[in-house]
Order: sequence, then C-alpha cells, then structure tokens
Amino acid sequence: MDSATISSITDEMLVQMKNLPGALLPVLHRIQDELGYLPAESVSEIAAALNLSRAEVHGVISFYDHFRTEPTGKHIVKICRAEACQASGSRELEIQIKDSLSIEFGETGTDGLITLEPVYCLGNCACGPSVQINDKVYGRVDIARFDGLLESLVEQPDDSHAHVTPVISNEPEPIRIYVADDTSACAIGADAVAQAIVAEAARRDLNIELLRYGSRGLFWLETLVEVETPEGRVAYGPIQSSDVARLFEAGFHKGNQSSELSLGLTQDIPYLKNQRRLNFECAGLVDPLSLESYKALGGYLGLKRALSMSTQAIVDEMKTSGLRGRGGAAFPTGIKWQTVLDAPTNKNPHPELEKKYIVCNADEGDSGTFADRLLMEADPLQLIEGMTIAGLATGAVQGYIYLRSEYPKALEKLTIAIEAAYAGGYLGNNIAGSDQRFDLEIRLGAGAYICGEETALLDSLEGKRGMVRAKPPLPAIEGLFGQPTVINNVLTLASVSGILANGAKTYKNLGTGRSLGTLPMQLSGNIKRGGLVELPFGSTLRELIEDYGGGTASGRPIKAVQVGGPLGAYLTESQLDIKLDYESFSEIGAMLGHGGVVVFDDGVDMSQQARFAMEFCAVESCGKCTPCRIGSTRGVEVIDKICTGEGSERENNLILLHDLCDTMEHGSLCAMGGLTPSPVRSALQHFPEDFGIEPQAISGVGIDAGRGETPC
Repeated sequence: MDSATISSITDEMLVQMKNLPGALLPVLHRIQDELGYLPAESVSEIAAALNLSRAEVHGVISFYDHFRTEPTGKHIVKICRAEACQASGSRELEIQIKDSLSIEFGETGTDGLITLEPVYCLGNCACGPSVQINDKVYGRVDIARFDGLLESLVEQPDDSHAHVTPVISNEPEPIRIYVADDTSACAIGADAVAQAIVAEAARRDLNIELLRYGSRGLFWLETLVEVETPEGRVAYGPIQSSDVARLFEAGFHKGNQSSELSLGLTQDIPYLKNQRRLNFECAGLVDPLSLESYKALGGYLGLKRALSMSTQAIVDEMKTSGLRGRGGAAFPTGIKWQTVLDAPTNKNPHPELEKKYIVCNADEGDSGTFADRLLMEADPLQLIEGMTIAGLATGAVQGYIYLRSEYPKALEKLTIAIEAAYAGGYLGNNIAGSDQRFDLEIRLGAGAYICGEETALLDSLEGKRGMVRAKPPLPAIEGLFGQPTVINNVLTLASVSGILANGAKTYKNLGTGRSLGTLPMQLSGNIKRGGLVELPFGSTLRELIEDYGGGTASGRPIKAVQVGGPLGAYLTESQLDIKLDYESFSEIGAMLGHGGVVVFDDGVDMSQQARFAMEFCAVESCGKCTPCRIGSTRGVEVIDKICTGEGSERENNLILLHDLCDTMEHGSLCAMGGLTPSPVRSALQHFPEDFGIEPQAISGVGIDAGRGETPC
C-alpha cells in the first residue's frame, strides 16, 4: 500500500476521532482495523493531529500486543497459553501446531497465509484448548481439528464473521428453537448446528423460529438446543450438526424426549436447577439485543426505583447490601461509591473533562474466568442499567466500558445494546423521563493483561501506555482525567440493578459472614462438566468441583486446583473442603478473586506451572517497578536452575527464590508482581517432588504457600 493511501486513511480516521478524550487508542484501533497493521508513516501524522510526540505514539504502539507494525499473513492464528488451556493439553497442541506450520510465534508461514501468535486467554476456558483464527474462537481443538480448520482456510474465503440468519416466520405459532450464539457455544459448533436446523426444517417444510440468545453457561452441554413447549423449554445436548436430521426424525421439534440426547426441561437439569442465579438469572432467556425483552423480565425496575431516591439513599442501599467488588480485591462497593459522591471534581486544563466518571473494568484476562464475557453477550443491558444507577448515585454523567480486544462478540452485543438504550431513552439526556443524564461509551483495550489493574486501565483509557500508578491518590479521588472515578468490574455493576429492584436486604440474606450475595464460579481446565455455576458464598470448593464439575475430564485424580487466576495459589486435593468466601481463602494465603477455578489432574508438572507464573509476569508486567519487571525474569531463571541443579547449588537457588519472592511480594507497586509469588510458593510447598527436591529442603529455607497478605 502506497504512502498516499495510508495518509488518506489516516487523515479520515483522525478527522472522525481526534476530538475524543484519550483518542490515541481508538485511533490506532481504527487504522489497524482498516489496514491490518500500523504503518511507520502513520506515526507522524497521528502525533501531529493529537498534539503528541512521535515517541509517545510509538511508545503506546509498542506497549500493547494487539498493535502490529508490519503486515501479517492473510489469517492470524492465536494459540491460548493460559493455565486453563494448559490443563486441557494446550502445551502439546502448541508444539504440534508449530511443527505442522514449521513456524514459531511471531512468524508467518505457509506461503504468507498464516501468522502465528500467542494469547494469554480467550475467555473460552471451559472449552479448551482454544485457538483463535482471525476473530473466531475454536474450542476443544486437537491437531486433527486444527489441520481441518487450516485446510478450510486454504480452500475457501474467511468466514469468521459469518452468522446464521434466524428464520422468523410471520405465520401463527411457529416452533421456537433456541441455539446460543455465545463465543464458547460457537467455538464448539453452534453456528453449524443452527444452519443444519434451518436447512432440515426447510426440507421438511416446518414453520420454525430460530432464536440466537446467550448461553446458559452449561458449556459441557454445548451445543445445547432448546425447544419451546407449553411446559417450558426442553433441552437436547450436546448436539453436533450430524445429529440434527435424526433429532427431527425423533420429533424433537415437538418436544418429544425419546432421543438419547434429550435432557428434559432445561430448568430441571440438576447443574442448573441447583444454582442460585442472580447475575445470570436471565442468561439464555432474554434477547440480549432487545430492550423490550429485557424490560419484560424485570429490566430497568432498579433504575426506576433509583430515580425516586436521593444519591445518598442509593449509596446507603449499596452499603446495606454488603456488595463487594467482584474483580478480586473485594472492596465494599458502597464505601467506594460514597467516596466518589463526596469528592469534588478537580481542576483540569480542559474544562469539558471536569466531571465524575463510572468506569467498568471489562478487561477480564485471568485464566479460568469467562463470567464477564458471558454476561456481556447474554444480558448486556443488565450491565448498562447498573452503570447508569452508579452514575445517579455518585453524580457521574459519563461512563466507559473498558473491554478486552479479545472479545469481539461482546463488543458487538454491547454496541447494539447501548444503541437500544439510547433509542429507548435510558441513556443520554432525561433518562427514563427524568432530568438526569448519563452517557456511555465502549473503549477497547489492546492485549495488555496489566490493564486489568485499575490504575493501569485509567492510563490506557487516557490514551497512554498502561502503567500502574502509585496510590494515593486513590482513583475515587483522582481517577480518569484526574477526576473522581468509580471503577468496578462487570459482575459488580451488573449486581446493582437487582439490588435496587429487589431491595438490599434480599441480597444481604444470601452468603455468609462478610461475603454476601452470590458469586458466579467458573469451572475450567481438566474438568468433566465445565461451565458457570452461580451460588451463594459459603459452599465448598469440593462441592463445586465434584457435585457440579463431576471431577476431572480425564478420570484421573485431582492433583492441583488454581483459584483466582494466574496470581492465585495452587491448592491440593486435601484443601478442597475450604469454603468459597473471601475470608476463608485469605486465611490460607489464597484468593477467591473473580471466581475462576482451574483443575489439573495428576499428569501436571507443577514445576512447569510455577515457571509459567513467573514467565507470565515477565511478559505482562508494565515494567514500571523493578521487583516485578526484573524479579519475574530472574524467577524463571532460578526455577530452571532448581529443576536442573544438584546438591548445594539447588539449595542455594531455593534460598534465592525465597528471597526473590519476598522482594516481589513486598516491593512491587501492584498485585501483578506482589501476588506472582503465590502460585510459585504454593507449587513448591505442596509439590516439591515435581522440582526434584525433598520436602525438608523447602521447609529448610522457609518457603510457604503465602502469608495471606495483599500488596498495597
């Protein structure tokens, strides 16, 4: 592409977007979406238009993994390297794919067709190993399936954006059939099943209405097909496209349950029936793109009540509910909102930025977590309503959803849902007929895990490298653009509408101790029945893994369970009776985090998992503080020496690793470096044999699984 064409496209993008606050990332996304990469010639033009230096623009481009400065192959293939996929065999798959393509990460092969890249979570954790080709995610991939996908790319044009067009009949009483279009459902084959249903119904001249809603989160049963009957929806699964003809033959479209794939009424499936769903009560039931469908199931009742209350009364309701942040830190939501409500706006060189903000942290990057993605795809208006109420409670008039670039389907759903909320009068000026105002935008991240840390996220929203800020000041006092800012994650904000609609006491009556309400737990890794399980706090980890998850998919004994993402400690089988609440996990030096649970069977090498924890930190560190940036790099080297060394050399390296973990834990600026020692220490303490060392060698240097402390 010649420089004149590049200049023309760049100029057009900049005219459209340069006046946006924090415009740099949106501009870079738009140009790369158009060209496939960011040409060197565009840097000067972007810098001049946004009144930035070329170094600033280059620094941002080089910081984020999503941005590319060179052309790629026709198709970009990403292999998930996160722990949940590792537990399902992704390490072996990665080796096989590299051998098959004869390329390494970052290289282009097969005559320019494929560029291979790593990715550290695709949010398809319950269906690993996962591979992304262009914007489409594929689950349960083995080398045979990958070769088939590769062959289809060679033989036909990219269809990664193809969708099944629902067959909506105007005739009375069509047969309503539901097939999820959630990312994970589609990764397993839901699109092919939907197409087969449409084709078979047409062949039989049947009057059907095919509806593509969000998933119920029972990913072990996907592709799940539901048929509406007078008694309720009847479920069939897991279905492949090859099953469709015989399902029709068995009369499934009439609710006939004679097929061996029949599961009975969906609501009676034990995995679903035994849950207590609040956040996901309507997942799979509500049309995620329809305002009327959302309102018919109780949507916007919370906002209606909030509009009749004072700001302080709304905040008091949140305090009474006991809702704590679901992003990992578990900070009381009402206290955070109170701080923002009480804080005055701060002077800014740009007066239009002097306002309070609501920021949704939708940068869900922890391995084993997919609840945020599932909710944004299945019930996005619940999040939008919650953010609007947060704005009313704190006096904020502008909201941003900071969304992972790895979630294209969530972006699509949220965009349409926000448009529907504006069109229906629930966003913008005079929301719901009141004199209140709240505006909402989506901003895309660019592949940096550290931007899940709230202050790094704020820098990214401002168009900068996602660098962690020192605290104080807290974001509630000086956050986005230096203004008081509420930062909560998706599940926290989505909980708000139900609390306001049903009353704080209803919510508070669920849970235990200071862990109130429900927490959507996510089962993944080597697990028989992976998916989402929403329960009140207080159940045990064993109940979750055995009663819901059914144990390991391999049938082998459980060796380790990681809860809380890549910074969470590894637990042993003997620790599974721990209660699922924040305090119980903190007491043993672990963390509940966002509720991700990754199961490993006895085939796992825990020395490799400890090494990966340090490697992941080295890759994803923002680089601002030395303990995290350098400590993680040295950590990889020291673990390698422990595993290969002997005698006094090994003992000396154990002492060195202990000291290194202490330095990272107590000296890092944020939890990225501060918590990375947790999985390393727990792996060493509980599984020393995997490192080739005796248990007494561990106790001799004082290594333990963690002190339960949270770095500042």
